[in-house]
Order: sequence, then structure tokens, then C-alpha cells
Amino acid sequence: MSFVRDLSVSAVAAGFVTVLVGFASSAVIVFQAASAVGATEAQVGSWMLALGLGMGLTCILLSLHYRVPVVTAWSTPGAALLVTSAAGLSIEEATGAFLVSGGLITLCGFSGWFERAMGRIPVAIASGMLAGVLLRFGLEVFVAMRTRFALAFGMFCAYLVARRLRPRYAVIVALALGVAVAIGQGLLRVDAVRLVLAAPQWVTPRFSPGALIGVALPLFAVTMASQNVPGVAVIRASGYSVPVSPLVGWTGFANLVLAPFGGFALNLAAITAAICMGREAHEDPRRRYVAAMAAGLFYAIIGLFGATIVSLFAAFPRELVAAIAGLALLATIGSGLAAAVGDENQREPALVTFLVTASGVSLAGVGSAFWGLVAGVMTLVILRAAAGRG
Repeated sequence: MSFVRDLSVSAVAAGFVTVLVGFASSAVIVFQAASAVGATEAQVGSWMLALGLGMGLTCILLSLHYRVPVVTAWSTPGAALLVTSAAGLSIEEATGAFLVSGGLITLCGFSGWFERAMGRIPVAIASGMLAGVLLRFGLEVFVAMRTRFALAFGMFCAYLVARRLRPRYAVIVALALGVAVAIGQGLLRVDAVRLVLAAPQWVTPRFSPGALIGVALPLFAVTMASQNVPGVAVIRASGYSVPVSPLVGWTGFANLVLAPFGGFALNLAAITAAICMGREAHEDPRRRYVAAMAAGLFYAIIGLFGATIVSLFAAFPRELVAAIAGLALLATIGSGLAAAVGDENQREPALVTFLVTASGVSLAGVGSAFWGLVAGVMTLVILRAAAGRG
């Protein structure tokens, strides 16, 4: 069997590092997203189970089928969007939005509309919306210093040092230091941590205009523009040739199946995927798909213990959670801002998108991410019309 022949210790190790980096850097944001829509502790555990199994199965099956390292992930910007835009919605309304977003991703994938659909949203405006959604998280790193200065400032310094020496592990180092400081200050509620398997919790979806416009459409746009597009770029930059449309389509289909259990958005991974596609996984590029399969196995195992993960994050002090979430998203915020203002012809519309989104304004029950897109596109259209008359 070719898989057994291709199996290697280095590939399994790369898969483990992929999961460690991806999970440690952003699981806290998923936890916050679930809490924002009023999920119970059991439902949060179900979210982790659905996402873990979704990532695990898509990594394993797609990588084995194409013999290419295909790594999937939850949409971290999508989770951040839920924290800001879904607050006030019921979990039933949020689930309805997940289904609609997953349906759109599936349609764009299997139909081949992926690149054409994303071409209708200027990259600068999509990036401005992304940066606006994530701004709050970056600010929380420094807000946390007001109440727990030693904890938050120590994590910030650890992050900077690690970024200088070992950039890939910067967030993990910051988290480790934060946990150590929390233990030293007696802030870690270890009595709340318990080892238990997660159980699926069905949520019957409810469809409301506010949730569909304010959450489903922005979640779809953010996941496609800021996750799937870079994911495809990483695959191609690594020298692999694989049909893109089915990959996106199957992640969307996984969203549809898992949405009632908390699978809010799955997509092609970018940063973590690069770990499985590099020489660290294996010298032979044809055998690196095993690393992605190993990552899938580890993701599935973590998903099964989702309830334990929930209790672990519940044991952390609020400032530690806020700080690690902000640090994990600093690079994404910077990339979003750079892409937003890089094109001088679209700079002002992108800036308007960023400011409206970051303002948190909500109109007619629709969140600021959607209104940021509307304001940015409107600004772009007006400025182009004025330039045309000039």
C-alpha cells in the first residue's frame, strides 16, 4: 500500500506541529464566538467536536484522494466576525447563518464560480472589512494591561522575543508564559478542568433577515477572501497542482453537514498548511501529503475532547484569553491593513470600509461588517463616477 510506504516520522511530526500552531493560536477566538451567541458549555464543546471532526476528515480524505497535502482549518477571521457581529443573535439564528454561508461556499466551489465570485469584491475593500473586524482583538492586548499588567505585558514581550527568534511559535510561547504567570498569581482555576469527551448538540436553525445579511454574507465573504484565496495561493506556491473548485466545494459541504452542531466555517488553511508542504515534512514533495493526513488525525482527536478544551479555556483569566487572541491576530490585522491601503485608487473606499466596520455600528439589526462593505462599495462607485466626469 503506497500510504504505508510514504509514512514517515517527519511527516507525522509536521502534522502535529500544524495542529499545535493552529489550535493554540486561535481556539480561544472560537470559544469567544460561541459565547457571543449564547452557547452553553455543552454547545461550545459540540462546536469544538464538529470543527475538529470536520477538519480531521477533510484533511485526511482530500489529501489521500489527491496525494497532495491539503490542510483545512476553521475560519479564524470568521470566528472573530461572529464575536463582533453575532452578539445579540440567538444561537438558532447564528446556526441559520452558518448554513447559508456553507451553502454559498459549496455552490461557489462545485460550480467553479469561486474565482469569478471573489473577483466582484475588490481585494482592498474585503481586506479593509477584515481589518475592521479584527481591530478590537488587537486593542484588547493593551486593554488587558490595565487590569493585569504583569500578565498581559509579559505575554506581549514573550511574543516579540519569539517573533524575533522563532516566529512560527511566537503565539505558543506567549500562551505558555501567560499560563505560567497565571499559575504563579493564583489566577488559573484548575479545579474547573475535567477530562471528558464532547457530545454533539443539535441546534435547530432559524433564519432571520438580520442574521442572514449581517452574519451569513460577511462570514462567506471573509472566509472566501481571507482564507480560501490565500489557501489556494499556498498550495500553488508550494508547487502542487490540484483542482481548486472541488477542494472549496467539499469544505462548504462539510459546513452544511456540521453547521447544526457548531461547524460555523471550514476553509483551506494557509499559514498552517505551509508547515505540511515544506521540507520539514519530507524531502520528497510527493510524500508530504502524509503530514496533512496526520494533522487531520490530531484535529479529530482534539475534537473528540472538545469539552475538555472548553473547561480548560474557562479556567483561564479573562485577560489571558483576550491577550492571546489579540496576539494571534496581530499579523492578520497588519496584512489586512497593508492590502487595504496598498492600492492608491482604492485606498479611500477601503479606509471607509475599515472605519465603518471597526465602529461596531448596527442598523436594522444588521452588523457593522455588512455596512462596512456597503459603505466601501458606495464610496468606490461615487469616486469612480466623479473621476469619470472629470
